[in-house]
Amino acid sequence: MEKRNYHNWMLTREKVGWVPLTKATSQTWSALGFKCGLEVHQQLKTAKKLFCRCPAGRYHDFEVYDAEIVRHMRPTLSELGGYDGTALMEFKTRKKIVYRINNDSACTYEVDDTPPFTLNMEALSHAMQIALLMKLKIVGELHITRKQYLDGSIPTGFQRTTILGIEGEFPIPNKTIRVIQFSIEEDSCREVSDHRHTRVYYADRLGMPLIETVTYPDMLTPWEAAEAAQSIRFISRSSGKVRVGIGAAREDVNVSITGGTRVEIKGVAHISWIPKLTHNEAFRQKSLLEIKAILNERVADKDKWEISHALLDIADWKKHGSLKPFLNEGWQLVAVNLPQFAGILSWFNQPGKLFADELVDRLKVIACLEKPNLLHSEQICFEEHGTHSLTDDDWSKIKIVLNSAANDSQIIFWAPEEDIKTALETISERCKMAFEGVPNETRKSLPGGITLFERVLPGADRMYPDTDSAPIPILDEQIEAAKTGLPVSLSERLQQLCDWGVPTDAHTYILRNNLMPVLEELSTAYEVSPKQLGLLYAHTLKGLQGCKPLPFDNQRIADLLIFVQKRKLQKDILPAMLKELFHSPNMQFTSILHVLGYAEVNSEEIKAQIPLLMGMWKKVKKRGFKRPDALANWIMGRLHKPALGSLALAELRSFVDAAIAAEVNHA
Repeated sequence: MEKRNYHNWMLTREKVGWVPLTKATSQTWSALGFKCGLEVHQQLKTAKKLFCRCPAGRYHDFEVYDAEIVRHMRPTLSELGGYDGTALMEFKTRKKIVYRINNDSACTYEVDDTPPFTLNMEALSHAMQIALLMKLKIVGELHITRKQYLDGSIPTGFQRTTILGIEGEFPIPNKTIRVIQFSIEEDSCREVSDHRHTRVYYADRLGMPLIETVTYPDMLTPWEAAEAAQSIRFISRSSGKVRVGIGAAREDVNVSITGGTRVEIKGVAHISWIPKLTHNEAFRQKSLLEIKAILNERVADKDKWEISHALLDIADWKKHGSLKPFLNEGWQLVAVNLPQFAGILSWFNQPGKLFADELVDRLKVIACLEKPNLLHSEQICFEEHGTHSLTDDDWSKIKIVLNSAANDSQIIFWAPEEDIKTALETISERCKMAFEGVPNETRKSLPGGITLFERVLPGADRMYPDTDSAPIPILDEQIEAAKTGLPVSLSERLQQLCDWGVPTDAHTYILRNNLMPVLEELSTAYEVSPKQLGLLYAHTLKGLQGCKPLPFDNQRIADLLIFVQKRKLQKDILPAMLKELFHSPNMQFTSILHVLGYAEVNSEEIKAQIPLLMGMWKKVKKRGFKRPDALANWIMGRLHKPALGSLALAELRSFVDAAIAAEVNHA
């Protein structure tokens, strides 16, 4: 059975036509009808939070707090008298929300015991400058609205947000991406834990000013999506008005294909994840459309399709090691029959994931049943899904209890009695969605490029006016003030890098770290070419840095340039000195020269060694030296250390090449 099902899994992967990201082309995504849009969130660098006067950017350890507050969230009617689907889903979970509060970073506003203060004008000024860089049309008046969140991430149950600009654009290689809107909003809490019916948050990040850039679905390949996210990051960082570091920026990626629907991949922590996440989501949707076609062919009247279930006798199943820990807690064991679902539960839809995982994820989120939470009759024995724990005989008994037909599939799950109703509703609801294709939902991103169900995709009913906040007029003087000192545009910066001759593999590091003003300033002040400085940062320091912050600031590098200039050292020595400085940031520059073994040598003395080395070449020449420039490279290797800092290496190479050419001509 296991071999047969593994073969079926591989077969469904072929039927879906899944292509690895490394082999996909623009034609692959065009055939799928791939479309992608972005919602990029970036914290603003302000002293205070957005709607109160608590300090922004002050984080605490999860275990250090002054108080805990417990809340239970309930949905409210919208202006039109309806409930938002996400709010209703969250209400089903019966979550107890616990907030840990530290008096240094939160106040009564954060816990919804005080109305909001007026909008932080510093945040507005910062945001307006970034909006202008994206060529957005600034609105005439800010209207604060409430965006409902019942997952507990905001104690009020809603996020205060306002649109600042509409209809902008920014460049990526080979095209322009349009921006729908640009908003200012308050950040949410940091999640500490989420287990069963209890979720714990820390409130130090809550209320920090955040900007959100929402694009049109103009990205037609996963790579364009990553390029667009990079461009938004470059633009916002060029202002110098945003925070950087882990958690300061987060991307939500919206993906759809022809026949599918918009699915939001939430909380993408790294831009490098975007290509694989969006690629896999496109094929997940294609897989779900294949399932839709199969089910609608099998089931004549999908409106009459229903699951059936039965409680199993716990005493008969405690012998199974995988079930024993749950059944010993007094939980019940429920068997569920899925009519006409044979082969569907083991249908491939993501790398290492099956359609059954769609049910597993929803049971975790909605019914609060921690994983593992079910077994199914098409369980496959391979690494990602663990060991198949029930035998064919076990499933035969379950089929008899459920009165299953030949083309049905079966599930068993375990749960406390109070969660069984929600679990059954969740299984039934997701299976019925399979007849429609791709459900509207928000999914959580994981590093490996796969996603998990997070919640139902919110609708328009979640938004309504904030009655605590008056409209804020935007004056022409404010816009003109924001235009003053506006940074150079991204397209101009890219052209500038090309004009300087900085290689393209260095552009991302330079723009991401907003180093263009630094390169301009240092190159002008210390007679170092922008290209050389760009390589020092984007090649030398980046290679040393990895994911760690630099152990010194730009002034330390400026001091190093001053030292090299005063000592009249050749600038070829800078990479070697920077490497030593990175590992020993407080070391004196003279000591670094000593470590490198530098000794001032007259250039003529170095040149005089070239004929001697050419004479030695005949003695050391081996079969391995077959390249035409082997001799020149060998001589440069011998003279590199004495020449470093005393004679420019490019100049030395020209002397070596000239000497070799003269020798050849003489011979």
